[in-house]
Amino acid sequence: MTFKLLVRSVAASHGLYATFMPKPIFGINGSGMHTNQSLMKDGKSVFADEAAPLGLSETAMNYIAGLMKHMRAIALVTNPLVNSYKRLVPGYEAPVYIAWSARNRSPLIRIPASRGMGTRVELRCPDPACNPYLALALMLRAGLEGIKNKMTPPPQVEKNIFKMTADERAAEGIDSLPGNLEEAIACFKSDAFVRDVLGDHIFTKYLEAKIDEWDTYRKQVHQWEIDEYLSKI
Repeated sequence: MTFKLLVRSVAASHGLYATFMPKPIFGINGSGMHTNQSLMKDGKSVFADEAAPLGLSETAMNYIAGLMKHMRAIALVTNPLVNSYKRLVPGYEAPVYIAWSARNRSPLIRIPASRGMGTRVELRCPDPACNPYLALALMLRAGLEGIKNKMTPPPQVEKNIFKMTADERAAEGIDSLPGNLEEAIACFKSDAFVRDVLGDHIFTKYLEAKIDEWDTYRKQVHQWEIDEYLSKI
């Protein structure tokens, strides 16, 4: 947060704007804040296991499962703005579907090729508008819950998910991230995990702010509506 404030302040001192808005321009890729995560013990990665399939330990698989379980609720923090969900749409190299893979870039969670100390889990949905302290707390706690409860993720998805039909995704149990801020609010409210991690005060105040943001947005008449309807209706 300090970094973002500093960058904006320096830019302003030169008569410029610096923005961390996820999707400032329609029609081109937005800005993500992909978050690479790994856990160490005694100077070694606990995600690495040379003898295991894909070189991933059982701990790594448990961690992935924990992230996937709570991702729809966590999205309100990792993707906190109305504008965040303009980035998370098909066709712009941003994740939409809750799946994982070591072999393609369409799922939410990607396992980069590095192994050994470089073994890590890349969560691709966070954007630069998020509060990294809250986002990292939720991501880490979700992963640790997966480890504690020995959760198992579904098989990795090796197909391009964006080319799969809705029926094909349903058959493989592939869920999606919230489609807009309103849906993200509903997911956030319905998962007790989030309140437990953030505490009652932060949970309540954050939720109130997001509800107010969505309510303000939904009442606005946007330029797209003017262009689309004014001369036709």
